[in-house]
Amino acid sequence: MTSTPPSPHNRSRSEDEDDPVDGMISRTGCAELHYALQECMAEHQDWRKCQTEVQKFKECMTTYQNTRKVQLLKQRTSATQSA
Repeated sequence: MTSTPPSPHNRSRSEDEDDPVDGMISRTGCAELHYALQECMAEHQDWRKCQTEVQKFKECMTTYQNTRKVQLLKQRTSATQSA
């Protein structure tokens, strides 16, 4: 009897296990927009009907990424200056 390997798309977790994606998104400050997008998608089953939510989440993530880039550049600069 051969057993099939687990599907890589099965991302079920126990109730007490934290979702790493949720953790990452929470750290960005964009979690509420992410959840609003998820709710819209669950309700409409069509991402085209959720463009307002998609755009707001995208803008929040872009702002976070740009801020993070600046922080990392400052850290790198100060590390090289102190070396």
